Amino acid sequence: MEPEKSIRRRGVYLLPNLLTSAALFAGFYSIISGINGKFEPAAIAIIVAGLLDGLDGRVARLTNTQSDFGEQYDSLADLISFGLAPALLAFNWSLASLSEISILAGKLGWLAAFLFTACAALRLARFNTQAGIADKRYFQGLASPAAAGTLVFTIWFFIDNGVAGETVRWLIFLETVVLGMLMFSKLRYFSFKAGPSGDKVPTTWVLLAVLIIVLLALDPPIMGMIFGSVYVFSGLIVTIAGRRNWKSKREQRPGNKNRKDSQSETLHD
Repeated sequence: MEPEKSIRRRGVYLLPNLLTSAALFAGFYSIISGINGKFEPAAIAIIVAGLLDGLDGRVARLTNTQSDFGEQYDSLADLISFGLAPALLAFNWSLASLSEISILAGKLGWLAAFLFTACAALRLARFNTQAGIADKRYFQGLASPAAAGTLVFTIWFFIDNGVAGETVRWLIFLETVVLGMLMFSKLRYFSFKAGPSGDKVPTTWVLLAVLIIVLLALDPPIMGMIFGSVYVFSGLIVTIAGRRNWKSKREQRPGNKNRKDSQSETLHD
């Protein structure tokens, strides 16, 4: 009698992938709305995609429904929602008007949008290859949802205040390029996935999160733009402070201290 062969069941977990699909839908809706000239709904859709993207991973971890399929699907959805959608929103609302200045300026407009999308793709590819060895406390490079949120909140702020995209096209051009480059940079940003000493975060972080939600509810466009800008600049501070700490620890190692002492003795001799 032949032994029964084990049947491998193929499938995916519904709930986290459903949230990822909803985030992908929001990103696609943003693209369609931007093409049709409905820029404020397009901006809000990307913010909604960011909220859904923050939920799918946490739901997967809480329900123990993580999978390789879900990780790859999430990355592809992120590329659409936080790479392509915000770049096209910036282009359709503001950067396309650069063609009114000259042919070269027009090319710079769509190249800036492409650069943002390409850097988002490169950052996601690097993140996937370093997922198992990276420090959970920090992101290497600005996360694509944070870059997209900062750009989109800025656009939403100008739309909410009646500012035409043509009047701030060079500002949007500069922000699009800088945020794109920061995504693929080596600057370190707090991930807020783990605390300073482990997976658990301090209770004060919960209070800070509640405070941020309250402030966002007061005026989402301006508060979102402020929080996004602060987080973007925080990478410089975290990186510089981390390098100084690393250098001080390196200098305090016994081997380095003995080497310095021997060098000083040689100089005195």
